Amino acid sequence: MNPLVAVLLKNWFLCGIVLFILLAWADPEIGKKGGPLHPEITVKYFAVGFIFFNSGLSLKSEELKRAVMQVKLHIFVQSFTLLFVPVFMYFFKSVLAKVTPLDPWLLSGLTVVSCMPPPVSSAVILTKAVGGNEAAAIFNSAFGSFLVIIEKYNKKFIFELKKFRESSR
Repeated sequence: MNPLVAVLLKNWFLCGIVLFILLAWADPEIGKKGGPLHPEITVKYFAVGFIFFNSGLSLKSEELKRAVMQVKLHIFVQSFTLLFVPVFMYFFKSVLAKVTPLDPWLLSGLTVVSCMPPPVSSAVILTKAVGGNEAAAIFNSAFGSFLVIIEKYNKKFIFELKKFRESSR
């Protein structure tokens, strides 16, 4: 087999992503909201559901149990995702603001997005594509999403508590 074909077959998912990005660039009307593909329905419900269903069928409960017990891995992944990436992006945003004419709102958006955990579907697909620990990816994505929700509610609670204290004075 041709070495180029072998590499393309091994990395079929990433090649597919590049292909569909190029197709979307060539004709964005197809994937536009209300377009023929109706992404507001197909992506939101069917694609994500298919990814979880497929992952659930291929994942053994023993694998998930083993993955949950890898505490050092989870601490590293959550620290990297929820601490390192936002701090790095904050400083990187400052550099970009000085050396590029990018809109400040775009730079603020980069900071906000860096504070979010990776979506479960992306983490699972990309981990599976490179032959990684799919069970650990599922656990870390779900657990990271849970941690972000708890963190946001705690911040909201503290903010509301401060407002209540100030209003009661």
